[in-house]
Amino acid sequence: MAECGRVDSNTSGHTMDKSITLPPDEIFRNLENAKRFAIDIGGSLTKLAYYSTVQHKVAKVRSFDHSTKEAASDKLYEIAVQEEVTARLHFIKFENAYIETCLDFIKDHLVNTETKVIKATGGGAHKFKDLIERKLGLKVDKEDEMTCLIKGCNFVLKNIPHEAFVYARHADSEFRFQTTNPDIFPYLLVNIGSGVSIVKVESEDKFERIGGSSIGGGTFWGLGALLTKTKRFDELLQLASKGQHSSVDMLVKDIYGGSYACLGLTGDLIASSFGKSATADKEFSKEDMAKSLLHMISNDIGQLACLYAKLHNLSRVYFGGFFIRGHPVTMHTITYSINFFTKGEVQALFLRHEGYLGAIGAFLKGAEEDNPNQYSWGENYAGSSGLMSVSPDMNPMQRARSGTFSFDMLEMDRLERQLVNLPLLQDASSYIPDTVDLTEDAQAREYWLYCFEEALDGVVNRAVASQPDIPEAAERAEKFRQKYRHKLQTLRHQPFAYGSLTVRSLLDTREHCLNEFNFPDPYSKIKERENDVALKYYQKAVKSLDELSWEDRQFAIVKGVLAGNVFDWGAKAVSEVLESNPEFGFEEAKRRLEERPWLVDSFDQWLERLKGPPHRCALFFVDNSGVDIILGVMPFVREILSRGTEVVLASNSGPALNDVTNSELQILTERIAAMDPVIKSALREDRLTLVQSGSSSPCLDLSRLDKVLAMVVRERQTDLVIIEGMGRAIHTNYYAMLSCESLKMAVIKNSWLADRLGGKLFSVVFKYEVPAGKAH
Repeated sequence: MAECGRVDSNTSGHTMDKSITLPPDEIFRNLENAKRFAIDIGGSLTKLAYYSTVQHKVAKVRSFDHSTKEAASDKLYEIAVQEEVTARLHFIKFENAYIETCLDFIKDHLVNTETKVIKATGGGAHKFKDLIERKLGLKVDKEDEMTCLIKGCNFVLKNIPHEAFVYARHADSEFRFQTTNPDIFPYLLVNIGSGVSIVKVESEDKFERIGGSSIGGGTFWGLGALLTKTKRFDELLQLASKGQHSSVDMLVKDIYGGSYACLGLTGDLIASSFGKSATADKEFSKEDMAKSLLHMISNDIGQLACLYAKLHNLSRVYFGGFFIRGHPVTMHTITYSINFFTKGEVQALFLRHEGYLGAIGAFLKGAEEDNPNQYSWGENYAGSSGLMSVSPDMNPMQRARSGTFSFDMLEMDRLERQLVNLPLLQDASSYIPDTVDLTEDAQAREYWLYCFEEALDGVVNRAVASQPDIPEAAERAEKFRQKYRHKLQTLRHQPFAYGSLTVRSLLDTREHCLNEFNFPDPYSKIKERENDVALKYYQKAVKSLDELSWEDRQFAIVKGVLAGNVFDWGAKAVSEVLESNPEFGFEEAKRRLEERPWLVDSFDQWLERLKGPPHRCALFFVDNSGVDIILGVMPFVREILSRGTEVVLASNSGPALNDVTNSELQILTERIAAMDPVIKSALREDRLTLVQSGSSSPCLDLSRLDKVLAMVVRERQTDLVIIEGMGRAIHTNYYAMLSCESLKMAVIKNSWLADRLGGKLFSVVFKYEVPAGKAH
């Protein structure tokens, strides 16, 4: 939430407030590069969408030609920081009272826009048409409201993990976010505006309004105003949150003295809304009347939605519209109604970005020539304000008119790669990447938030050190510190802000904030140095393995992978060792590993499997640069290649901590191939393939992988998936169920996590799994 100066009291009589000051860095970000606009104007809120190009720095690695003088320094590769232009969608929500000020601000900052048209939707599009055209000099092109709504809903369900949630008011975690189903259709959308529209959505372009009601949000507002003399919608909801409906409603027990057991009706069930007001000789409080009215309308809408869901055999029902707007009382009453009428068979689902659906849809209509649906998009946590607290006293819509100007923002980045599910997931619809949901585990949440805050100084120092020749790096690093610390503070109070709070989302938010302030790869120099050192030991490591007996070699290879995985700059316990003792090496890491039996130990089963026929193809998700990839993973790869198994190495598309990227791995593999005929022939014969994962995270979401990787997995008939590292195999995917054999290997480099899992620092997880019913 951004705050923009105080409203001048002298302007309070005007419908449009022009006295506020808007900080451009915080609100209309990157407006000078805006290319296309859309706007959705409702009864009280305006949602603006615009597409811009964003310039930011990226770290590129380029191999030296070692046959020329260019390589006289014998450096492994060149690291160049380049400017790159990417596409970003911005969505901003503000109150209609400030629309004129916002339009003036936009007009003053429009520099590079290519469009002469602004797409508009919503009931206020006609009302403000002349104002928009006069202020911006753009022609308003009105789009159908329902079409925009559906397009926007499809977009967020497909592109934002944890978009939909179930609201459980009295649970430890109010929000229970749903996993993103790859197949979002069909579903029912219940849009509660002034009235109610019930829409069946069957595909991207096929939807039908199958029903509705005149009793909706407008009814609640209108009757509420008559009953309580309260004119503001949000104030009416606040009254309802404090009321007791049983003072006004006639309950089953008021008629029968208790429950009506033979009909299955409990005593606390509402028998007649406002039933007591007909006979009671007393005044009712505004709060109680508002609560009774809210229950009456919510129950009516809930029953109607249930009937249509059953009639059309739909189990997914999403609720949206201005009646919802993230208010807990509304979500709770609708949830209760749906649970009651369907006996728990249908869940009421709400959307994190419900307020933006119309604006997103209008934008997509205007951008059809660019075919935005052919891309995958990801939420930029650095620029999004997230789902705000739904406490009635903290809701942004509750602030006094004389208070500060509150904005809500969402930013979506267009990703370079189209992302899809890993085809080998046993059930993509039930796959949950993260092992622990910190929104539900208060103890774990407090620990990890503390852990990330404590590590912040080290990250800032690393960022500055990565750009020693740039004087303003320290200033940018300080801005990064402030922004990320603010995000952590927000998540401490509102852990649900960006969906399920996990270690992965904390790491990804940090990466987004680093990129925001042009620190694209703070560990690039460390990775280059460690890669260079590890390559010098590769031949010696391979030679010593080749001298062992077959069985001893298998154990030594696995131990090598695990020892390599110790070299993780993202783990505080390790980074402190590496900082204080630069000579800490591969053999020392082996000695740090726990002795067998390991914390999770399937090595004997893996060894037996290796005595059987070779796998057709192994997909290996790799982790760190340096010792990990070169002295740990590559000897493992070399061994299974020698067995006749093809190998696909999947590495990050972009940098994260000291994880090896695809471009770095290409260079490293070429250098190893020059020393190792096994690797060289495998590359030449296309038995060893390097593919980018589509991720720039230290963790791994198997539902959002590069489409090319998924295609390779299918073509190669992959029957073994190997996942390495604490981020990819423990923080995520520890419980992931695959349709083929899988091997998860990691060393636990965090003492709190080790204790949680029943182990200790440097405990080993070696988890070999075979799906039920699968023979080798």
